[in-house]
Amino acid sequence: MGTYNITDFGASADGKTINTKAIQLAIDACHKAGGGTVLCTGGSFRTGTLTLKSNVHLHLEEGCKILGSESLDDYEDLEAPGFMGENAPEKSRNCLIKAVDAENITVTGTGEINGSGLAFYDHGKTDSSGKLDKPETPRPRMIMFYKCRNVLFEDTSYIDSPCWTFWLMKCEDVAIHRIKIRGNRIMRNVDGIDIDACRNVTVSDCIMDTEDDCVALRSIQNMYDTPAVCENVTVTNCVLESSSQGVRIGCPSDGLIQNCTFSNLVINSSYGGIIIQNPRGYLAEGSSGGAEIHDIVFSNITINCRRIPIWIFIEDGIRLKRLSDLSFSNFRIKGGSPCIVQGSRETAIRKISFSDMDIETSGEDAVICRKCERIKFNNVELSNKPEL
Repeated sequence: MGTYNITDFGASADGKTINTKAIQLAIDACHKAGGGTVLCTGGSFRTGTLTLKSNVHLHLEEGCKILGSESLDDYEDLEAPGFMGENAPEKSRNCLIKAVDAENITVTGTGEINGSGLAFYDHGKTDSSGKLDKPETPRPRMIMFYKCRNVLFEDTSYIDSPCWTFWLMKCEDVAIHRIKIRGNRIMRNVDGIDIDACRNVTVSDCIMDTEDDCVALRSIQNMYDTPAVCENVTVTNCVLESSSQGVRIGCPSDGLIQNCTFSNLVINSSYGGIIIQNPRGYLAEGSSGGAEIHDIVFSNITINCRRIPIWIFIEDGIRLKRLSDLSFSNFRIKGGSPCIVQGSRETAIRKISFSDMDIETSGEDAVICRKCERIKFNNVELSNKPEL
């Protein structure tokens, strides 16, 4: 397998030239030859949407920076059979790097991919917290892979995506190791990794600092023409920093999420720690719920947050197929609000276990349980310091 240096195809490392055509020519030549490495050497290469293809290994050397174009005209929508992009969250289905129905693809190396996120915001419009207003025009995501198999992301830094950094959809056999994600906290909806309707995914040894969810497991049913199933996901040995929450699992209109583990995490958050939240405001149009979430294990986790450390919630009026069989063990928690387990009139939350936990909260309560069944506490130490 050969090596295809993007500069040999005309790419310029001046940080200004739009290199989309040159870099795509290198990718296409590599793919046509049966596969190999597309090499991005030192320097700053600005580009619009790039499409990775089977057997292509995109490698960013130390000192390489791939810069997203600051113009929406340089980005393409992801379009594919079975993908209903018109329902995309944030009304955005364009991105910097995409892949559709490809296999054996990698993005590796210690270089940087920078989404130029602030270019897509009006800097004169902020709220009372100093965050920029959400733009009316769609913002590109950084990575969007759909129905891809045998995928590896390793060692690269992903900086300032305008919207979600990763959106992996209906992919299988994905490994994400030792990457860094940093999102500017004055932007909006800057998630780290959204794993949506994927199977057999490992995320390990990563460091993330995001404005919104660091890691989200989803199965967004109205995005696909076949059942959305997210299963067999492992997230381990990561440091998660966020102005929102470290981990989010599911929304009320999602499909099935099952058989996942989270372990050896440090979560530092301005808001929440682990959120499994199902409010009516998150319902897809025309839906009354229907998500099925079960058999999720959390272990060896430290949470420091200003609000709710663990929030498992179904709002009244929401009916889920199931929210049950969640296990939390060996936690050290400091939070500004109680841990909450609260079902709805329509759907009780069942079989939640908490063991070997040290929970310290402020406010009137340490733990709240409502509309739930078979909640188990074993060796849980509670400390509650009412706010003055």
